[in-house]
Amino acid sequence: MSNIPDTDELFKKALQMVAPGSRIREALSAIIQSGMGALLCFGEPRKLSQLSEGGVELNEELKPQLIYELSKMDGAIILNADGTEILYANRFLKPNAKIPSDETGTRHRVAQRMAQQAHCIVVAVSQRRSSVTIYVNDRKHVLAPLPTLLNRAMQSLQTIERFLVTMNQSLQDLTLREFQDVVTIYDVCRTIQRTQVVLRLADELHPIILELGTEGRLIQMQLKELLIPLPEAELVLKDYYRERPGIDYNTLLEKLHTLTQDELLDLSNISQILGYGSNLRSVDTYITPRGYRILTMTHRLPSTLIENLVAKFGGIKQILHASKEDLMDVEGIGDVLAERIRSSLNLLRSQMGLEFRR
Repeated sequence: MSNIPDTDELFKKALQMVAPGSRIREALSAIIQSGMGALLCFGEPRKLSQLSEGGVELNEELKPQLIYELSKMDGAIILNADGTEILYANRFLKPNAKIPSDETGTRHRVAQRMAQQAHCIVVAVSQRRSSVTIYVNDRKHVLAPLPTLLNRAMQSLQTIERFLVTMNQSLQDLTLREFQDVVTIYDVCRTIQRTQVVLRLADELHPIILELGTEGRLIQMQLKELLIPLPEAELVLKDYYRERPGIDYNTLLEKLHTLTQDELLDLSNISQILGYGSNLRSVDTYITPRGYRILTMTHRLPSTLIENLVAKFGGIKQILHASKEDLMDVEGIGDVLAERIRSSLNLLRSQMGLEFRR
């Protein structure tokens, strides 16, 4: 098993450590305002000490003012992996010079090589450009100014809101067609596509919110509020995928996530993942959902009871026509709950402007 830390997780950690509101960000801001440069290295102490030499051993708790003062010396500042303790100051880093680097400045070239060799976080502050660059394993990221980040975040939120409108409309249309038992594979694929677009837009916004730190709390709250319908929307896949040996819901979810943006735009790719083939026109019969989404919408039933209902009846069509006595045959459902399930389904049907026909 590899001991190399996951780059994505380490990058998130790096963004959190240098985000506004953190002690490290306070130190970086002071360094930039003073027109100085700096090199901060975060990682496993033993590994970092092997790739460096000289300097002063401190083992002191991190304080922004102390980082600022230590940055006046030429060498690097070495900290523990969590960035809570300063281990060395004025340390000379000596990564392998054969590691490729596309940086031109000495400080940034050393930082890039050190991050790749030690699989750690290195933060370089450019004295000439007054910029902060983060190196994580083989990834490089230049911190953007706060106004730029806030503008990006607001634009992303507005885009998510627009796509949510189309996603919610698709969900509403799908619910109506489910009650009428006239769902086609096209309806399903279109809804899944719009859900995936919203999910991907939200994924793109998360790193910006991390980078904003305390400045991103309001945006985080807005995003959380916007994404409330997503768990329900994701159940569309669970309702309609075609069962095959070795294929389950989580496997198909992973396959959806691996589709490129261009592949996601082609509904035939989604249809193929669901197990219905790539030609949407070849499916001229209606398909019935298992009922996970509608049952979640109705009485907010526990997932175990929903699983029991689907296992017992096989699909929402059978559940809708089930008598109270039939529902009571399901494990975990008694007289009162059976009546509530029937009432909730009837209420939802009424809200869709439909009448129940046995």
